[in-house]
Amino acid sequence: MKMDKYYMPTLKEDPQDAEIASHKLLLRAGMIRKSASGIYSYLPLGYRVIRKIEEIVREGMDKFGAQEVLMSALQPQEIWEESGRWKKFGEEMFRLKDRNNRDFCLGPTAEEYFTTLVRDELKSYKQLPLNIYQIQTKYRDEKRPRFGINRAREFTMKDAYSFDKDQEGLEKSYQNMWDAYEYIFDKIGLDYRVVQGDSGLMGSGISHEFIAMAETGEGVIVYSNDSDYAATDEKCVVTLPELEKEEALELEKIYTPNVKTIEELSSFLKEDSSKFVKAIALKSDDEFFVVFVPGNRELNLLKFLSYVKVSENEIQMMNDEDIRKLTGADAGFTGPIGLSKEVRIIVDSRVTKMSNFVVGANETDYHIKNVNYGRDFVGEVVEDLLMVQEGDKGPNGEELLFARGIEVGNIFQLGTKYSAEMNAKFLDENGKENYFIMGSYGIGITRTVTAIIEQNYDEDGIIWPESVAPYKVIITVVKVGDEEQDKLAEEIYNTLTENGVEVMLDNRKERPGVKFKDRDLIGIPYRITVGRDSKDGIVEFSTRKEKENVSKDYKEVIKILTK
Repeated sequence: MKMDKYYMPTLKEDPQDAEIASHKLLLRAGMIRKSASGIYSYLPLGYRVIRKIEEIVREGMDKFGAQEVLMSALQPQEIWEESGRWKKFGEEMFRLKDRNNRDFCLGPTAEEYFTTLVRDELKSYKQLPLNIYQIQTKYRDEKRPRFGINRAREFTMKDAYSFDKDQEGLEKSYQNMWDAYEYIFDKIGLDYRVVQGDSGLMGSGISHEFIAMAETGEGVIVYSNDSDYAATDEKCVVTLPELEKEEALELEKIYTPNVKTIEELSSFLKEDSSKFVKAIALKSDDEFFVVFVPGNRELNLLKFLSYVKVSENEIQMMNDEDIRKLTGADAGFTGPIGLSKEVRIIVDSRVTKMSNFVVGANETDYHIKNVNYGRDFVGEVVEDLLMVQEGDKGPNGEELLFARGIEVGNIFQLGTKYSAEMNAKFLDENGKENYFIMGSYGIGITRTVTAIIEQNYDEDGIIWPESVAPYKVIITVVKVGDEEQDKLAEEIYNTLTENGVEVMLDNRKERPGVKFKDRDLIGIPYRITVGRDSKDGIVEFSTRKEKENVSKDYKEVIKILTK
């Protein structure tokens, strides 16, 4: 590709609204342009990277036995009603009506679509196992789109679904996709970790996430160098030391005027925050919950949602009016004793092992001390509702480390979550109807672009790994119009192109400094500079990563690049 006609509108300065390196560099390198909040257009260089990643993903999926299909991004309401997710998905779903007033959505994911596809076509166990995938545009109306294409409202995703006759088959399919993902991300060249994940709205069983390590990543992972334990901070099991039980003391109501938070209570009563129990008041469309956790810990909302089987879109904090109605007191004085029967009392198991702790009295300006679970109140006890924090130990007592990353892939064991809801069955060896056992496997194609750049850039621009670079080689002509330089550059360009090497020829009538800055910015792996020694067949050869120019005979450079 000759650059004098190439559409590559590079920028000299960082755009003001770009927050992280990948967002800034994609815009500056002329690879993307913002169309609206969370919506981007991909320019020639950027789209070539997308296609390179897609090629590697296809290769990996095909190599491990998956078959590609393509389904519409437009999905009918009916199939989402069948699964029960039309309302649960909430405001992130783009919804629309056709001219006949029928409801549709722009697909945020595709479990329903794939389930109906197989349900209507696949009838016998002899046709199992099956793994089908697509690479398709997805749409989610993010409340706060940010970090460029990393959290956008329109994005490209590979989603695959496996169908098996039993759990043993699912586990094999799950491991097969795990292996496929390692093949894909290794070939791309990402530094990543596989961690236990939360299934959320997508699944109901085991899940893992493939996290590309990046300091700017939104996700936090917890891992140990002393074992193979690794999980997202939302999934991480919190293990606390056993508390020594104290003799139960008599309840005592204490006056705590305008003292509402754990921090204020700790200061007012001169007690450590571990001696208090915190109340978190939540509500869904049709239920009220008060969750009780140790005062020195934070509630892990996803663990709570997983227990009560409510989606994140359906849950919110109770307002002051709700709290007064259910407790008879202002917010900040909520406790478990005498709480309205309309409220589900949810208790982290660690609270049941505490002794003589302090809780709200359900009376404004009062708390109760010397409270003990079992004697003074009961509730629904959940093994673990806590958020992991620095200093916690792993399940086997190992030291835990914290790091940030970008989720680029996920795998879920869905089981019969969708097949049962949507009546997707097959006939087994005995002629009996059974629900398909399903798995779901996603890779964020556009998000992977972000992860690659976050791991591969310097102060001058992007450093593309060769596997996904838009072009492998860039030839820079120092003085366009010089007969010797033009002729040698053309010869190198034509020879490499004929040998299947993807080449950019910078034949623009620009100052050399502009060309050199652009080639650093766009990050092409191999660089050939054709300058004053061209009459002797000598060029400067370097890699984008090292930037060390070496003078070589052009034929030797061609030999290196065509190996």
